[in-house]
Amino acid sequence: MDPSSKIWLDGEILKYSDAKVPILTHSLQYGSGIFEGIRSYKGENGTTGIFRLDEHIDRFFHTASIYSMKLGYSKEELKKAIVDILKDNNLEDSYIRPFAFYNDDSIGMATKNKKISVFIGAMPFGAYFANKMEGIRCKVSSWNRINSTILPVQAKASGNYINSIIASNEAYNLGYDEAIMISNGYVSEGPGENIFMIKNNELITPAPSDDILLGITRDTIIKFAPSLGYKVIERRISRAELYLADEVFFAGTAAEITPIIEVDNIKIGNGEVGEITKKIAEKYNDIVRGKNSSYLNSITYIN
Repeated sequence: MDPSSKIWLDGEILKYSDAKVPILTHSLQYGSGIFEGIRSYKGENGTTGIFRLDEHIDRFFHTASIYSMKLGYSKEELKKAIVDILKDNNLEDSYIRPFAFYNDDSIGMATKNKKISVFIGAMPFGAYFANKMEGIRCKVSSWNRINSTILPVQAKASGNYINSIIASNEAYNLGYDEAIMISNGYVSEGPGENIFMIKNNELITPAPSDDILLGITRDTIIKFAPSLGYKVIERRISRAELYLADEVFFAGTAAEITPIIEVDNIKIGNGEVGEITKKIAEKYNDIVRGKNSSYLNSITYIN
């Protein structure tokens, strides 16, 4: 992130280089921060809009509630801060990071009476995967996805993503682009993405009971897929079903719609990006960039 970029920290606009916390801060030591990932896009007529800002901020507050964190700011205050940061940095296509953390450098895991700080930063952002629309290669991880008996999987908490990091590192070190994670013997999600497979013109995705994060991109697809003529089914998916699927893709705020053309060295379908995945990606792109009038209420315009 550019050191001169403007960020928001505890109600103040600062340069990123001036936002400093102690190296022993609790959330750095123990992974006790919470966060969101939000996108803005340059749309029609030069406008810039934030996609589903309300839902992202709702989820940020839900995560805070799960971890009993009192943020000290209202939803409207944080939404305004996000809009202000995008304006101050003249951003169009960007990734926005709200982050709440325990700004306390005392040793000890207990969080009672520790100061909570809230940070918002944003940066220019393009494709998460460099070869996204050519399709990526994935490996089913040897590391299981955390489940709800271990940690609350519906929370976007920093500590949860240690699980994702070790799975991604394993995949990268073996020459793959990303991992696919299993929970209780069934497909769950990617390290930072939900997953869909297509079989016989149906979109099939793991259910909430499969220890997935309820992704906002996932929800968007579930809502618009019927308008393209595709039925969506939420159910358990076995590993072998992925191998036999017609198409597979990841969905997420950062990843957007990313086709998966190979899993565990097995080609999915004909080993090329599928036509249904292309249609889903095209529709999603039109929605987030304000080209689909039916979804304009999902966008918060900043100019």
